[in-house]
Amino acid sequence: MPDQPPLSRLDLNLLVSLDALLTERSVTRAAERLHLSQPALSASLSRLRAHFDDPILARRGNAYELTPLALRLTEHTTTALEAARRVFESQASWNPEQSTREFSVFGSDYGFATIGRTVSRLARERAPGVRFRFMLHNQTIVEDAATRLRGADAMLIPHGFLADLPYADLWHDGWVGVVSREDDSIGERASMSDLAEHPWVFTYQSRDAFTSASRQVQQLGIEARVEAVVESFLALGHFVEGTDRLGLVQSALAPIVERSARVRTFALPFDATPVLNALWWHPVHDRDPEHRWMRELFVDAAADLAAATGEAILP
Repeated sequence: MPDQPPLSRLDLNLLVSLDALLTERSVTRAAERLHLSQPALSASLSRLRAHFDDPILARRGNAYELTPLALRLTEHTTTALEAARRVFESQASWNPEQSTREFSVFGSDYGFATIGRTVSRLARERAPGVRFRFMLHNQTIVEDAATRLRGADAMLIPHGFLADLPYADLWHDGWVGVVSREDDSIGERASMSDLAEHPWVFTYQSRDAFTSASRQVQQLGIEARVEAVVESFLALGHFVEGTDRLGLVQSALAPIVERSARVRTFALPFDATPVLNALWWHPVHDRDPEHRWMRELFVDAAADLAAATGEAILP
């Protein structure tokens, strides 16, 4: 097997072209995105095809499709570009008030609607040029967190899903039930019979993607009749509104859900295990002063959020 060419012999500009081609799946659109001429990008595509010994884009009728190799390259290319960007954005000294850095954070809409918006507000006060990109995670991203977090700054997710990565604990949050405002069959507190008799909407439901509260309901012997599964905490209320369905949301999110749909919350008939929300990152970021500033920002935001919601910040 021939040796791989040394990095010094590779044109890293091809990485930018490759990312655009994989995203746009069109030489014309990729050229427009990069503000290049079509012949210039076609030349880059030819070099990429020669390097990988693969067409990258294969014509199917009147359109182009990514080859199997190109599909595998998609995620690696995004990670590599983000890592390269970080290398060249690094500075010997960093002043947050003058910075224009963008921090990228994976998480759920629950995390973004609670601590995410608080982080964004604090960042605007302390470093007006800094920007956050909050990106929704999914089961695949969580399972591959160690790799994904090389290219992203952090992942906002409770304990119980990640391990062997650095983290900062943020705040505890509890659980409440959600029911339609028109449903008067449940009072301020539900009974175990109520939970067993009503249909449900779950947020996530698989072997590896679940909430601790929904898992606890099942562990208490209630085989929930799930009529809908929605991978969004903010959307859950709309699937409960006007029905006899029940749902579960975190306490900090409950006021937002109640404002967005005609639902109300109720107390659960068991002590739901609280979630301990945390910020996770890859060890390569440990000594980065900019990253350290971002982590401290999340800790400060967690304190503000805990004070506003009345939830415990940390034991």
